[in-house]
Amino acid sequence: MVKSTGVEGGLTVQQNPLDDFLSDHKKMTELEHQFGSSFYLFNTEQLRMNYHKIESAFKSRYSNFIIGYSYKTNYLPYLCKVLSKLGAYAEVVSRLEYDLALKIGENPKRIIFNGPLKSRDDIFYAIDNGSLLNLDSLYEIKFVEEYAKQYPKRDIKIGLRLNFDISENGVSPLQEGYPISRFGICVESGTLHQAITELSAYKNIKIVGLHGHFSTKKRNIEAYQKITETLCKIGKRYIEESLEYIDIGGGIYGEVPKSFNLNTPSFDDYATVVCEIMNREFAHWTNKPALILEPGISMVANTFQFVAKVIETKTIRGQNFVLVDGSVHNIKPTMHKNNLPMRITSQYPSSTKATVFHVVGYTCMEKDYLAHEVVAELPQINDFLIFDNVGAYTIVFNPPFIKERPGIVAVDEDEFMIVRKKETLKQFVNEEIYTF
Repeated sequence: MVKSTGVEGGLTVQQNPLDDFLSDHKKMTELEHQFGSSFYLFNTEQLRMNYHKIESAFKSRYSNFIIGYSYKTNYLPYLCKVLSKLGAYAEVVSRLEYDLALKIGENPKRIIFNGPLKSRDDIFYAIDNGSLLNLDSLYEIKFVEEYAKQYPKRDIKIGLRLNFDISENGVSPLQEGYPISRFGICVESGTLHQAITELSAYKNIKIVGLHGHFSTKKRNIEAYQKITETLCKIGKRYIEESLEYIDIGGGIYGEVPKSFNLNTPSFDDYATVVCEIMNREFAHWTNKPALILEPGISMVANTFQFVAKVIETKTIRGQNFVLVDGSVHNIKPTMHKNNLPMRITSQYPSSTKATVFHVVGYTCMEKDYLAHEVVAELPQINDFLIFDNVGAYTIVFNPPFIKERPGIVAVDEDEFMIVRKKETLKQFVNEEIYTF
């Protein structure tokens, strides 16, 4: 059975095509026998739904629209391949991610190479492959100029990541309250003018795109309105003849669980504002520039769940602790104290009254809490706790700390398949890189 007390204790039951399966303890035990006492469930159908919702919201309002999936959010190869087949470009921020995109068969011309740290070899490789390359700093421009000198007959197309003030009434909207972003080429200081002047000296270099990704606290529409307007105006002012794309970055809200009690914008809300600007600014253009969005969290957060078996329950000086075969690293790598949506699949029916308990993990850290002060019937040994909305950053931020990383099971049309095996000592301490 599935037990729930609503949102006050952080415990809620979310609607999910897998609900009937997840509420069946016998079926969950069968999965345990196949995949272990903790594992991730990846809902591929939910991923497809997210992609189509984002695409429909924007493309119905501005036809020349491209989704570039943010690999850093979750670069599970199986997931990246599903999105590629749907039409998503690969948005990468390192050579490691770039090579992963190639490994899964992505066309290099559909790779968007961002990030603040690129080597000379990275720049040369991306240009050779015809990828969309957004430069973050002046040092990268030197590499592009070197390439232009070395290959004067080759046409080189690049984009620039810009840095400009997006404050709201003098208040910074950036994450952690930072007053200014550290990324990109500054517009106000004259660095952008310097970059354009240097690149314009080479006849075989064209600036074809502008990129403006800012990580904001509220992810509010006003920030994206300002980003889009600024990029469009700068593009028309400086590179009107060569402009091929406006890239507004990522960071938009996805479909947030109701238990979070957040009144967040929908995909349609974002698209309405952004696309209105694009249509207005390029109304008389025969070939309108592409609009690029780089979703990460909004694409994958609600596509993953983490299943952990209850190992023990104990009471210490009046407080109840439920130990599971899992860790805070598996669901909340930043270790924040907000409870994620969670359900309990019990082995035996229970009619005991709700109580308060904490869910704790297997590591030796005192702060290894998967959930705080949950109000529900106390889970018992061999029950399963299932945490929702864990698809963003958990896979890439999950360290092999104390215990091996769990497997990942993809669910597609009622078929369960392993897409990442449970780690063993051979991978935990990789003999190819460690010396014994």
